[in-house]
Amino acid sequence: MLTRISAVLCAALAASIFSALATPAQAFPDRAVRIVVPFPPGGSNDVIARLLAQKLSAQWGQTVLVENQSGGGGNVGAANVANATPDGYTLLLAAPGPLAINQSLYAKLNFDPTKDFAPVALVASVPIILAVNPAVKANTVAELIALAKAQPGKLNFGSSGNGSTNHLAGELFKSLAAIEIVHVPYRGAAPAMNDLIAGHIPMMFDNMPAVRPQVEGKTIRPLAVASKTRSKVFPDLPTMIEAGVAGFEAEAWFGLVAPAKTPAAVLKTLSDATATALKDPEIATKFAELGAEAGTVTGTAFGTFLAAEAAKWGKVVEASGAKIN
Repeated sequence: MLTRISAVLCAALAASIFSALATPAQAFPDRAVRIVVPFPPGGSNDVIARLLAQKLSAQWGQTVLVENQSGGGGNVGAANVANATPDGYTLLLAAPGPLAINQSLYAKLNFDPTKDFAPVALVASVPIILAVNPAVKANTVAELIALAKAQPGKLNFGSSGNGSTNHLAGELFKSLAAIEIVHVPYRGAAPAMNDLIAGHIPMMFDNMPAVRPQVEGKTIRPLAVASKTRSKVFPDLPTMIEAGVAGFEAEAWFGLVAPAKTPAAVLKTLSDATATALKDPEIATKFAELGAEAGTVTGTAFGTFLAAEAAKWGKVVEASGAKIN
């Protein structure tokens, strides 16, 4: 009797195992996906993440949540994603700080951007504009450089904070133009822009979404766009290179990454779905309203982009002497 029972149990167990093996695995994603934004709500990073989340949710028929985890220049949210289960259900959509700058700027990080993330896609890029207060006697970049050289150490430039792309764009300008200008960090881009408008600082580099309404309202004067090509928003505005600053290229961007060791098939699903979302006409329209352009780089190509950005900004951080403990 015992032998017969054992045989029946073994047969049932074998059938169960066979059934489990024969049933195909549920395709990714089969539940909600979370995109972590390592900055407060309302900024460009947050807006872009929510636009992408809507399109991914529509494609997959699954909820895609956006969760803001701010702090430490983006390091808090980035570290949380780096330590998340590598299954594709927790992602990071971040600006250059935690993905390409902070490793050079901060004395210590509790994550490694080069080892702890798998690249998914460049989601958007946003031009950075060099602008001055209208009272500044410079209508071109060349005139601003001449003014700075005539008054070494007298001109200040504001930024949204130490190590931000806006700060480092100013340091890059200082280096390539061989001028002596003084950095004034603010707690965010908004107070820096307010002081530029008020004339408390004469100049700053800032992202297109913040600059555009002020330029259109004539409260500040744009001199050049820092990206490689001219902006579609201000097509008459020269690039920094066209304005005479050879080798100058800087822009804000937002990239999507997953924890390292996320399965290759899941990464491909994420990359393909993101690429499809970024081709959506509604995305293009809404990005344009922000002054942003949809990214076209995914997968390993995005990984190469991240490495190049980290190397570029690492040199700028070193030259500036900026450091955060």
